[in-house]
This record gives sequence, structure tokens and C-alpha cells, in this order.
Amino acid sequence: MNFVEELEWRGMIHDIMPGTKEQIEKEMTTAYVGIDPTADSLHIGHLVGVMMLKHFQAAGHKPIVLVGGATGMIGDPSGKSKERNLLDEKTLRHNQEALKNQLKSFLDFDTDAENRAEMVNNYDWMKEFTFLDFIRDIGKHITVNYMMSKDSVKKRLSSDSKEGMSFTEFTYQLVQGYDFLYLYQHKNCKLQMGGSDQWGNIVTGTELIRRIEGGEAFALTCPLITKADGGKFGKTESGNVWLDPERTSPYAFYQFWLNTSDADAEKYIKIFTMLTKEEIAELVKEQEAAPHLRPMQKRLAKEVTVMVHGEDAYNTAVEASQILFGKSTTDALRKIDEKTLLSVFEGVPQFKVSKDELKEGVNVVDLLGEKTSVFPSKGEARRTIKGGGVSINKTKVANAEQTVSLADLLNDRYILVQKGKKNYFLLIAE
Repeated sequence: MNFVEELEWRGMIHDIMPGTKEQIEKEMTTAYVGIDPTADSLHIGHLVGVMMLKHFQAAGHKPIVLVGGATGMIGDPSGKSKERNLLDEKTLRHNQEALKNQLKSFLDFDTDAENRAEMVNNYDWMKEFTFLDFIRDIGKHITVNYMMSKDSVKKRLSSDSKEGMSFTEFTYQLVQGYDFLYLYQHKNCKLQMGGSDQWGNIVTGTELIRRIEGGEAFALTCPLITKADGGKFGKTESGNVWLDPERTSPYAFYQFWLNTSDADAEKYIKIFTMLTKEEIAELVKEQEAAPHLRPMQKRLAKEVTVMVHGEDAYNTAVEASQILFGKSTTDALRKIDEKTLLSVFEGVPQFKVSKDELKEGVNVVDLLGEKTSVFPSKGEARRTIKGGGVSINKTKVANAEQTVSLADLLNDRYILVQKGKKNYFLLIAE
């Protein structure tokens, strides 16, 4: 597989330095992508860079993930309007381990092959570097004129922000450039990849390598992912879509991909899956023939969810998705874990009920029309039940004399009430 051609048809190349393709075709090449360790989880905004490394390793080359421990202590001005929070070493190490565990779903760190993935942290080589050493050995090779010409710097200096740009941030490109130089010297790394907003920083690295080592290094960037409607990719009302199941449940993760628009799905399936050109062409045909069935979104959601969370979590997410569309059963509902259940019914009205009362068994009309406000009155509850419009845990309530007890609790705590086709309520037993 030709790595550059693979990325080209997937729409994953924004800029590429002349000679990059020839270098990759000539020999097994080492490349790195930098990841900011400000959290102990990746979010889907990181996935484009990770997928570039995945394709790189699949093509027989060696990927390095650089955790920006030192640069995380500074903050990168690219695309930012203000400085970020700085981290201490203990937090950095914790975050690094957590990120590596997630990256194992994408990259092979354990193979005996020469191109096994590696993770490095720039804090390890920056922590002993004194300021005087740095400005003497590195700073003298790059002019201020060169640094000022970078778009990320120009943008910040010409913005209306009163904060301007600190010296710390201004030097960021030198620190990132030094990373590339260090990896070139110690790991024979000849290529850095990243988002298109990183082009200036990456090129500074190739320039340092040229001036200090007389060597040749290369740069490749991918486009920043956008949504067809102009919204920001990877953001939902509740914030980032994380890979950590504690932060974003596998169900919510699956739903994010399932709910992409047709235009976005065709773009995303090329970037975020390993499906071949032929498989994707087939899916495009299916989508055109029956867009209402959303075959592209379903396959996209499956591929990414399985890659990140595994087959079991994917199956649970699919089962949970059926609950809202009336195709689920009480048995399926009982299999859903608490976290997934709460994800599915996030935002639905909730009412507290007493476990002690449920021990005795509570009449369903009393429960829904008096002890909770699912219905405004017992009379309305009775009438709706008579018309077959009420379900408890996906089973239709047969008559108004039915009782609800502890045996009806899901996860020993919840009762799901459905009124009509679309109105759900969650009763929480305490």
C-alpha cells in the first residue's frame, strides 16, 4: 500500500512537503504525531492524527506518538485565542499512561517487527535543558523574522485581543521544532505529521534539522475536520466526544457517529475507518439507493465503535438504540447496564419513588397519577392504561389493577415508564 496515495483518496492530506512521497517509497521511515496531554483521554478530535499513524504503520513504516509533556506546560498558540492551563509532572505521567492504553486500539506497540509503535514524552529531554543552553544551542539558528512570518503568530498579533501573545507562546514553535530535531537525532525520525494548523511549527522543525544537522526532513498535514453545516466537528451540547467510556458512554459515542449527516458520513467513513476504496464505493451506492436506511452511518458507527470500545460495547449500544424506537423488549432492557440506561434516557423526566413502598407493591395508577407526576391525575392514568397507552419496562400495562414492585426494578434501581409512543419517564427507587 502506498501511504501517500492512500491518504490522498481518503481526503486526509492538506499540505505535503516536496520529497515526502519519495522518502516514504525509498525506505521504512519513522514519523511522529504530537498529542497534547492536557487530559487523561483522547477525544475524537485527536483521531485524524491517530488514523494517519495507523495507516503509516499498516504501510510498513514506524509510528511514534509524542506526548507533549513539556509543550503541555507551555501552550500552543495555533488556533487558540488564549493560553491554556499548565500541568504538573504527576498529572502528565498519569495522562501519558492513559493515552497509551487508548492508543493500543489503533497502533501495535507490542509487535517484534521493526516498525512497532513507540510513545515518547518531550518532557524527558526538555526537563534538563536550561534556558541558557536552549537559546544558545537552538535559538540562535532561527531568526525572529522567520518566527514572525508564521500564520499562527501573525494571527495572534493582529487580533483584537488585549492579551496579545506571551513570550512563552511565541517560543512554542522553537520547542516543537527541537522535538523534531531530537527525534531525528535519536530515532532517525524524518517525518512529522499533524493538523493543518501545525504546518508552521512542523516546518520550523525541518528548518532546524537542515541548519543544525544538514539533514533533510519532511512534513505532512491533514485538513482540520469540519461539518457540512459549518458546526464544529467532535463537539456536542455536552462537550467533547471522548474515547474514555467513563466520560462518553459507548452508547453516546455510537450515537454521535450514527447521527452524522449523509454528506459528513461519506467524508468521515474515509477518514475514520480502515474500509477499502471498493467497500466505501459499495456503501455510497447503497446510501444513494436507500438513504432512509442510513447504511453509511450504520457502518461508520459500527467500525469506529468497535475499534475504540470493542464488539461487545458496540452490540450493547445497538441494543440500547432499539429501546427508543419501540423495537426492544423487557429482556433486552434488563441486559443494559446502568451507565448505558442513563445515557439513553438522559434528559427524560425523572421521579423518585420509595423502595419501601415497592416492597409491598404499589398500584400502577397510584404510582403514576399520585406518587409521581407521570400523569396529572389518577383518572387520566386509568384512561390511558385502558387505551393500551402505558408500558412499564417495555411491557404494556394490561389493566389498572396491576401492581409495581421491587421485581420490576432495572439495575435494582430504575423503572422505565412509557406513555404513548415517544414519552418516556424514569422512576428512581431510593
